[in-house]
Formats: sequence, structure tokens, C-alpha cells
Amino acid sequence: MTRFKHPAVKKRLSKKSGQTRWAPFWTVPKIYGKNRRVHPGRHTAVKRQWRRGSRTKV
Repeated sequence: MTRFKHPAVKKRLSKKSGQTRWAPFWTVPKIYGKNRRVHPGRHTAVKRQWRRGSRTKV
């Protein structure tokens, strides 16, 4: 991605960045069972970071 980002692109990327949050901690025992230790980011649907990743249709 370029060094200079147009404000409209930054606005769209900032909205999409909300989709990169980890799942809530209580979903881990609900999905995997009480004794399984799994990171909550493992079952987050969309993983995106504005500096890294594809530049497709934001």
C-alpha cells in the first residue's frame, strides 16, 4: 500500500478494522469445552490490518 492514503480510503479501512477484533473470551469454553485453552482470535471470522493484507475492494 502506498505511503500516502487518501482520507476516503482511511475512512473505509477504519470501519473495516472493527471486524478484526478478537471474539469474546467466554466463547472459547462455549465452543471448545471448559478445559481447552485456545486464543479467542482463532475463531474470529475476518482478520484484517490496514498496513498488511489484500487491497481488494475495501
